[in-house]
Amino acid sequence: MTAADGGTGPAGPERGPVAPGSGWPDDPATPATPVAHDAAGVRALAAGAGGMTELAARQSVCRACPRLVEWREQVAVVRRRSYAGERYWGRPVPGWGDEHPRVLVLGLAPAAHGGNRTGRIFTGDRSGDVLFASLYRCGLASQPTSVSAADGQQLVGTRIAAAVRCAPPANKPAPAERETCAPWLSAEFALAMPDLAVVVCLGAFAWQALWPVLRGAGFAGTRPRPAFGHGAEVLARFPDGEPAGQQLRILGCYHPSQQNTFTGRVTPAMLDGVFGRAAQLAGLGPGPAAA
Repeated sequence: MTAADGGTGPAGPERGPVAPGSGWPDDPATPATPVAHDAAGVRALAAGAGGMTELAARQSVCRACPRLVEWREQVAVVRRRSYAGERYWGRPVPGWGDEHPRVLVLGLAPAAHGGNRTGRIFTGDRSGDVLFASLYRCGLASQPTSVSAADGQQLVGTRIAAAVRCAPPANKPAPAERETCAPWLSAEFALAMPDLAVVVCLGAFAWQALWPVLRGAGFAGTRPRPAFGHGAEVLARFPDGEPAGQQLRILGCYHPSQQNTFTGRVTPAMLDGVFGRAAQLAGLGPGPAAA
């Protein structure tokens, strides 16, 4: 068995993070991909990426935040009992999906036993189960499930990213870690912006992380910061004289976490309302659930 198969034969799966270029499905990096070791390195490598694939590769090998590096790699060694027979990705989880998206879905950070295990954001955990089912119903994903990087799932005019690329302890990145990681998001946003029409923020953390990115990209009308809420909708425009007609709709959506879905704070119909609206605004057509 190979790294792509999740194992190494009779001795069982290898422990620890997957080496770049070793055969993991859709791994964007190679052994030659440059690695950021601090905040300055993140800024330089994010700014210098020539396209989405190169940017994703650089995101996927970042080692700028010692606490997050230690945690994500520890999880990849210890592993959850239910996944003890699987190899864990154990690296930063890059943005994934359409390289010229009309819709950008922004989350908080990868889950320790979800994206940190599978190598793809919102893949292999309960939040992703709910999220991808809604994306599929609304015409933004090719299938209703996302369980591994080799499952054939494709996003339709859509890209998914996280404000912080490494799984954090207790799902809570520190403010300094969020700031260190921010240039990865800014660079991804800049590469997507020529085609981008809608950003969907999953939760208040993602909502807060987006506004500095918008200001840095030159969008006007983002101060004071609008309040987050499910179904919140904000129009962001360039000032007069900037690219003609360039504007974005920013949509708020409660995060499809287990806590929110189990308590009924967010339901499939609520998610469909937001993603159906996103599809419609992006010119991708309302999905079946929104029709």
